Amino acid sequence: MEIKKSYWVGIIISMGILLSSILFIDTNFFFFIIGSAVLVGASPFVFATIKEAAISSEKEMMFLEFSRNLVESVKTGTPISRSIINIKDKSYGVLSKNVEKLANQISLGIPLNLALKVFSRDVNHKNISRALTLIGQAERAGGEIGEILDAVTGAVRMTDKLKKERKAAISTLVVQGYIIFFVFVIIILVMQFQILPMISGIGDIGSIGGIVGGMGAETGQEEISISFLYLLLIQGFFSGLTIGKLAEGNVKAGIKHSFALVLMSFMVSTLANIIFGGG
Repeated sequence: MEIKKSYWVGIIISMGILLSSILFIDTNFFFFIIGSAVLVGASPFVFATIKEAAISSEKEMMFLEFSRNLVESVKTGTPISRSIINIKDKSYGVLSKNVEKLANQISLGIPLNLALKVFSRDVNHKNISRALTLIGQAERAGGEIGEILDAVTGAVRMTDKLKKERKAAISTLVVQGYIIFFVFVIIILVMQFQILPMISGIGDIGSIGGIVGGMGAETGQEEISISFLYLLLIQGFFSGLTIGKLAEGNVKAGIKHSFALVLMSFMVSTLANIIFGGG
């Protein structure tokens, strides 16, 4: 509910900025204000996605802690159902309420397998759901539940370890991705404000009184500025998604990188146009 309210707040503020842009429609600030409105409207969605990714990571870490405690309890000879009830009061961060609900359901006599399914549905995490399915099937089939739980915990731990190792190994590529994009922005700005004006200046020689050529150059410069801005925004968006895919193996994780690169592109490009475009 809080997230939905923040969405509406962002949209309302964005609409207010868009309305105010009418006052600057004939100035260099017009596109800057329009872009600012779009970024303000999109920011609650982006921050919600970043928060969701952080919560998902915390869920995995806390489930690993829950699994360790459960294994330790079961290995002492305590049945798995009683073990869950015994460890419910420990702190598991974002999973604390889910663990408490699981223990309460078991206390009320709900079968463990059914309670684990509810737990899996509430947590809504792919890796955790897979582990809970294995635990439920192992408990129903019987056998050495302690060893099975230990194996499940080891699998979750290994998955978490591999993710961290991948993230550490790929971090240099993430930095390189940002540096490459920054160099790309500089090249585009140099082309826009140094190379193209020189070429257009050469093309304008010989125009009748220089008037027609001057008007054409002014119109062309504005179109070029907008085209380069679109190019930077599109490049920033897809570069961010690529960086997220490389770093965390998930395109959705690249939204935060896309937002950062698009914001940087927009700020640098529009400010450059305000400072250098007047001439």
